[in-house]
Amino acid sequence: MTNPNPSLPLDDIAPRRGFAMGLMVACSVVISFGGLILRSMEVADAWQVNFYRAISLIGAISVILLFQYRRNTISHIRKIGRPGLFGGTLLAVAGITFIQALTNTTIANTLFTMSAIPFITAALARIFLKERLQRATIITIFVAALGIFVMIAEGVGIGSIYGNAMALMTAICFSSFTVIVRHNREIDMLPTLLVSGLLVGSIALIVRADDLAIPLHDILLCFLWGGLLSGFANWTFIIATRHLVAAEVTLFMLLEFALGPIWVWLFVGETPTRWTLVGGTLVIVAVVVRTMIELRSAGSPLKRGRPSPV
Repeated sequence: MTNPNPSLPLDDIAPRRGFAMGLMVACSVVISFGGLILRSMEVADAWQVNFYRAISLIGAISVILLFQYRRNTISHIRKIGRPGLFGGTLLAVAGITFIQALTNTTIANTLFTMSAIPFITAALARIFLKERLQRATIITIFVAALGIFVMIAEGVGIGSIYGNAMALMTAICFSSFTVIVRHNREIDMLPTLLVSGLLVGSIALIVRADDLAIPLHDILLCFLWGGLLSGFANWTFIIATRHLVAAEVTLFMLLEFALGPIWVWLFVGETPTRWTLVGGTLVIVAVVVRTMIELRSAGSPLKRGRPSPV
């Protein structure tokens, strides 16, 4: 296995990489329930959902930071500096443009464009961070992207130019956010989520200030989505960026796209097409196999002392 950080010994890096991949699998599984939650809303629209999700995410991240740093919380928030403010802004833009993409073009077009995130991230990381990918990771990215294409090939069309542009903007912003967090991995960048939440919440408040009244059922779902699921997912995402190269972190987002339709099928009864199941299975298998290879490599005493061919 090629050492992604030559400054540390391989036997120290390998277990951390395996642990980080496990975290990203858990992160992707948890956040993949977002589509099911959205389908379960009674009346809340996109901006109302954004507002209450932002509030709950801010609350959850604040609790985590207070638990970790207690009296030093404010000083640790300040440590993110300009990179953190920029990263949080990019994440907020990604969240807003994602909703715009979903409402102005087809879901298939949106997901197809979003599946380019690992490739965009790899290119940006290669340019700005000089990060190279292992052969096994490159193969996994291509196989998983193929699975996404199989899932949505029937639905990909011309769509709205504006909606497609918003989907591309989402991919670019999220990839850029990942590279920023990865570049500043020596700093706890979790407070960037506070920046993102404040921006999204403020914009949603401006857009829907005249009507934020939604049923308690929808508010609780927003709090579950933003505070618990997104809070956990983003926390583990930040941790994983310290031990994985940027493109590897975003690779696991494809697992989220594959699992989302399965939960809606199981709990709401929206039957996916045969190709959705085939493509989703391909993504899941590719990601799980890649993770198992890393964990096996980390646990093998013969492979800790020398690089493996993958």
